Amino acid sequence: MEQRRTVFVIFEGFQSLDLFGPYEVFHHAGRLTGGYSCLVTAPRPGLVRSGSGLSVHVPQGVADLDPGGFDTVVVVGGGGVDEARHDPALTAWLSAAGAGARRVTSVCSGVFLLAASGLAGGRRVTTHWSREQQLVREHPDLVVDCDPIYLRDGPVWTSAGVTAGMDLALALVEDDVGREVAHAIAQEMVLFLHRPGSQSQFSVSLWSAQPATDPIRAAVTAIHADPRARHAVNDLASHAGLSPRHFQRRFTGELGVPPTTYVEGVRVEAAKRALAESDHPVETLARRYGFGTAETLRRAFHRHLGVAPSDYRDRFRSTKEHR
Repeated sequence: MEQRRTVFVIFEGFQSLDLFGPYEVFHHAGRLTGGYSCLVTAPRPGLVRSGSGLSVHVPQGVADLDPGGFDTVVVVGGGGVDEARHDPALTAWLSAAGAGARRVTSVCSGVFLLAASGLAGGRRVTTHWSREQQLVREHPDLVVDCDPIYLRDGPVWTSAGVTAGMDLALALVEDDVGREVAHAIAQEMVLFLHRPGSQSQFSVSLWSAQPATDPIRAAVTAIHADPRARHAVNDLASHAGLSPRHFQRRFTGELGVPPTTYVEGVRVEAAKRALAESDHPVETLARRYGFGTAETLRRAFHRHLGVAPSDYRDRFRSTKEHR
């Protein structure tokens, strides 16, 4: 198999897991298929210190590395991106590398460096939710959507922060060589395979299974597209083109939970984000996301999270205040 050359771009103050997580996914993919080779570059060769103090030795800086011939360019994030994106040598090299690559990707705030290099113009992108307003303000040419954990718009793939970079990398590998290889990597790394890109950044729980067939995938897509809609078994079976009994058996077999449990989980995730982002009363959100009454929403939160909706809102906002 012809090797796909993947280059990771880091800088002083990068987020270590933005590099190490995706790098390990590609490394495992290369070991399993022989189809990947990885290298790391930075504005200058030598030790590059991450935001947490870990350092990586980079043999070649961008001035020493031909920007041509890369299949995939991965730009990591981290607090240092705010300085790195103003480095003209780095952005020029990245622009040239991205122009010749099959695809360019970013993890977390690495999208700011993609934008500074002219590689994301006009694209729909995501980043860590805490950077959303800054990205909107500084790059009005971008279509910013910070709900999904990763997005693809043509050859440009972007993801939310830290662990979402591994979800992105698994999606890239699956796109290249198929689900079986990506699943084997996830098993070896003890990862869930894999969170769908459409999953909200505000979700804490990991969906451990994904639909394996088109009929069940159609039903799952309908649930995520409008959590508040009527999603009784008969309605979902209609989306899948199956009889209700056959649908329920297939759905439970492929996702590991019955349809009603899955629907409730998606609605809880949607309500969680709304609680964190808005001041709407719990009663309003209960109607908006298909629970009907505040008491039904409260019971669902206790089943899934062990806390009341009002307590979840208070805890989430307290966490954000200390970021």
